[in-house]
Amino acid sequence: MNSPVVIADHIRLKSAPLSGGSLALLQKTIERNRFLPVPPQEENFVGDGDYLAIGTEFLGHFIELGGLQEHERVLDIGCGIGRMAVPLTQYLDPEKGMYTGLDPAPAGIQWSAQHVGAVYPNFRFMHLDIANDLYNPNGRIRGKSLLLPFENNSFDFAIMTSVVTHLPAEEIEPYFREISRLLEPGGRLFLSAFVMEPESQRGAAELTPRIRFHRTPEGPSWHADANAPLAAVAFDDGFLDTTLQTAGFDIALKKLGHWRGQTGSQHYQDFFVAVKSTRRQGA
Repeated sequence: MNSPVVIADHIRLKSAPLSGGSLALLQKTIERNRFLPVPPQEENFVGDGDYLAIGTEFLGHFIELGGLQEHERVLDIGCGIGRMAVPLTQYLDPEKGMYTGLDPAPAGIQWSAQHVGAVYPNFRFMHLDIANDLYNPNGRIRGKSLLLPFENNSFDFAIMTSVVTHLPAEEIEPYFREISRLLEPGGRLFLSAFVMEPESQRGAAELTPRIRFHRTPEGPSWHADANAPLAAVAFDDGFLDTTLQTAGFDIALKKLGHWRGQTGSQHYQDFFVAVKSTRRQGA
């Protein structure tokens, strides 16, 4: 499953999201908007590349692949320093749409609250004091005991970009189950990951991956750096799929990226769009 699907086949959208020329125009307008907040490079801890351009690219993915609509309530887990939030300020309806960003790094939350939340009242940012060896080693919440401070069915769309790429395997299902609890039936989870499909595992001659992973003896995890295992984590193909389904999701999209050296993909990491199953809700 390595091609986009029509998300409307899996959920009942209230209206059609932007597409084609309208979306491209919105993205171009955002990238040219010099008044949008951008953190100083020395404070940006969410990766290399152009902060606003990357966030704007992902806005397009959320809309085109995930069916994100202007009126929806968005939960961004691992929001970092607002890279996804800033472009979303130009898309979500200020009266009906809502954004909540969570992150274990206090500095990113503080910057985002000051420069984004203070200007856009429908955007809020919360520090999640969850333990993570890479970002928050002294956090008081353990990943396997994750419980987020929101009511059931509080959100329509959840984002996990570059989050499972920094989590141990045993914490994946608790995250997915909690997100499933928080989403409305038919709500979507947009997820980016590194998937070790068979071609990647064999190290096929035609592939030249930017990251080389090594499998833990017991699996399903693969790590790029044995000295810092959570710096970049991949998983056996099928692990995330099965875990999503166990947590109550149907997989609407699985689209591989070009990190492994394959051509033809317009994005780096692998993408999933998972829909909270209505069947499990008695529908």
